[in-house]
Amino acid sequence: MDLQDQLKNLFPDHVPEETKANKKEKPAYWLQDAPILCKYEKRKGKPVTVLEGYNGADSDFKKLTKDLKTYLGVGGSFKKDIIIIQGDYRDKIMDFLKGHGFRVKRVGG
Repeated sequence: MDLQDQLKNLFPDHVPEETKANKKEKPAYWLQDAPILCKYEKRKGKPVTVLEGYNGADSDFKKLTKDLKTYLGVGGSFKKDIIIIQGDYRDKIMDFLKGHGFRVKRVGG
């Protein structure tokens, strides 16, 4: 008799909660089929990383921007379906997005 059986005998009315292994996690963001374009630009002499092509809901867009800025520890903004991150973080951003299930395409040098 293993521990689970003993617990069931002691507490017959108890219903165990689902563990994280049993639950299927839904993605944190809406995932799209088309890749997100990640490119490097200079604006007013300063390097920025620009992400284009995400066409999810505004709430997912804001959450993705906030999570990227928090992950990198830098500033940035989003305007008109474009995420702007201060600095050249293309590799880290691409790893972050691929880890969350996005397809990413690097544009430019």
